[in-house]
Amino acid sequence: MDRFLEMKVFAAVVDAGSFTAGAEVLGMSKAAVSRHVAELEERLGVRLLHRTTRRLSPTSEGEIFHARCRELLANLEEAEAEISSGVGEASGLLKLNVPVSFGLMHLAPLWPIFMARHPRLALDITLSDRVADLVEEGYDAAVRIGQLAPSSLISRRLASTRMVVCASPDYLARRGEPAHPADLLGHDVISYSLSASGENWSFARPGGGEVTVRVAPRVRTNSGDTCRAAALQHQGIIFQPTFIVGQDLARGTLREILPGYRAAELGIHVVYPSRKFVSPKLRLLVDFLVEAFTEPDWD
Repeated sequence: MDRFLEMKVFAAVVDAGSFTAGAEVLGMSKAAVSRHVAELEERLGVRLLHRTTRRLSPTSEGEIFHARCRELLANLEEAEAEISSGVGEASGLLKLNVPVSFGLMHLAPLWPIFMARHPRLALDITLSDRVADLVEEGYDAAVRIGQLAPSSLISRRLASTRMVVCASPDYLARRGEPAHPADLLGHDVISYSLSASGENWSFARPGGGEVTVRVAPRVRTNSGDTCRAAALQHQGIIFQPTFIVGQDLARGTLREILPGYRAAELGIHVVYPSRKFVSPKLRLLVDFLVEAFTEPDWD
């Protein structure tokens, strides 16, 4: 019996969400895939999948086994890559998780360059501002912005970005410009609802110390791009990173407010699971991103 084949089949079925889709991914017949999963369940003596006419989902035991399968299969792939890395070009699939706005504005233009350099690599890119569990969800790497929580992940710093309070000149001409963070309470505010600090906007005082203001947004959104678009349409004041609004500030279509009150600087990192061996394909990706952001264009 080929236990690695059983694990590969089971993982593919769970990832794809059905026997039919899993069979297509593997290039096998649906009957063969069903047989492998059934034999696996019989050998283990537990049910790994809930099967109904409408959907397929892992049992609690199946979820645990799926996570272990993904880890073992990844380790096997890395071991093979380590041995063969000196023989030819790196190949295979890289599964990535990146923030939405940063992914669209600054990563999307880079992927064609990376693919042209490494024609045997393929990318599976998920754009999401949710912090994904890389190991549990099978990602090879992620880009994260902000302070990194303690974890076993390995990180490489790509760049930094500064939080900026800004609005359009037309809005400021109509409503006046705040002179102190407390003045924000009298303005229309468009807030980013996924911010770790919520609606508490914090700044370093010019003479030292910190001041925090709890804003009362007129608009809340989970999209930094929507915040930016609203500000450009003269709808109010936003608190966004320079990687989103830096070029608008340079063009003058947005203007920084409260320049004497500095907000936090956020690190931009590529992170990946801690493993003894980093696959050649992942090493190529990390080195490429580090090189690409040597001189970021938003500050």
